[in-house]
Amino acid sequence: MQNTYNINLSASDLPGNPECPVCGGIGYLRLEMPVGHPDFGRIQPCECLRPRLNQRARQRLYTLSNLEMLKNKTFETFDARGRIGLGSFQADSLERAYNQAWQFAQNLKGWLLLQGRFGSGKTHLAAAIANYAVNLGISTLFITVPDMLDSLRFAYGNHETSFEEHFEEVRTVPLLVLDDFGTQNATPWAQEKLFQILNYRYINQLPLVVTTNLALEEVEGRIQSRLTDPDLVTRVTIISPDYRNPTDDIGHANISSLDLHQKNTFGNFSDRRSEKLPADVLQSLDSAFQAAHKFAENPQGWLIFTGSNGNGKTHLAASIANYRTGLGNPPVFISVTGLLDHLRSTFAPSSTVRFDRLFEEVRTGSLLILDDLNTQNMTSWSREKLYQIFDYRYYTELPTIITTSEEIERIDAKLRSRLLDTRLCSIIAIMAPSYTGAVRKVATRINKTKLTGR
Repeated sequence: MQNTYNINLSASDLPGNPECPVCGGIGYLRLEMPVGHPDFGRIQPCECLRPRLNQRARQRLYTLSNLEMLKNKTFETFDARGRIGLGSFQADSLERAYNQAWQFAQNLKGWLLLQGRFGSGKTHLAAAIANYAVNLGISTLFITVPDMLDSLRFAYGNHETSFEEHFEEVRTVPLLVLDDFGTQNATPWAQEKLFQILNYRYINQLPLVVTTNLALEEVEGRIQSRLTDPDLVTRVTIISPDYRNPTDDIGHANISSLDLHQKNTFGNFSDRRSEKLPADVLQSLDSAFQAAHKFAENPQGWLIFTGSNGNGKTHLAASIANYRTGLGNPPVFISVTGLLDHLRSTFAPSSTVRFDRLFEEVRTGSLLILDDLNTQNMTSWSREKLYQIFDYRYYTELPTIITTSEEIERIDAKLRSRLLDTRLCSIIAIMAPSYTGAVRKVATRINKTKLTGR
């Protein structure tokens, strides 16, 4: 066995016996096993630690670790496959994150970066690692980044603990878990202190867990360079809906309106043959259905459904969205007016969503479905934002679906230029008229006649 770390801590801070000739007071050891052995790299408490790990010692470690309120966040209480009804793609993502977190807790080597949206389970897994380490007697600090920075600021005026002492404690603690990275106030001072902490741990290869809902491109350059080192950092992205919003099964609770169209599927799309529509109209419905189903199975390019209001365009677009969600690849599904309203709302002082984050999610989403495009009454700001979304997705060839009742020739010229490129876009014209109440009543009478014979 070998001592895991060489950190200068006072005897009172060491979980083990400072006089121990085996661990030197660190209290835990890494097993020296051949590569491939089940216990290779695994840590275990030193014998000197066992007598000291009484309930009082554990309580002190929990207090020092800021885990008092997170004692129940363990690997045992984490559902590795998520709740019932979660798509297989999302459940697989969650299980991979669980396995990586468990492996990290076993070894405490390198850095673990957990990325994902709010409520995806990142904090639970990070706390599970911290709880596991504390139960082994390993000094651990679990703290949100804003709280850590606040505590450092407070230390400037604290007569009990100097800033230097507190800063050194954070920088050198055997295991540091930083939760909610990216929600801090990014002042130059905050960025500098955060970099100094991460850089010290990077140079000394001290174990670190970071959770964030940011894309790495949004992280300050120096810190980004540390978090992207593949030799030290294991990156895990959790693709999962928010556990705190059980009605959100698609991962876009803030903007997506697919929950209003959950019943729209390919299985209940009407071919409208009972209405005795002309053959060419029925053919347009059938062609649209086939194109939508093909796109749902393999989203490529752009698909634009045109035609009058209420003729089935939105039903087909929602069918694609529901089909992809069932496969665990949820799209962003939203009306154009709803999208623009959400973007405007981010400018409100009370908004908890930044414009650039929301705009980027829409612009770069793996599949974007925009319902009911109508540019006639748009402001110049709306046209510009929509064009920026179209233009990015056009050049990156990201799968996109658009429905519109507006004649293509009347759509704003800049937007129309993207829609008319046949190398990327397929325009599907649905010639059927709108569904009407009279048709529905006729259909009801027909169905009733079939059931009763009268």
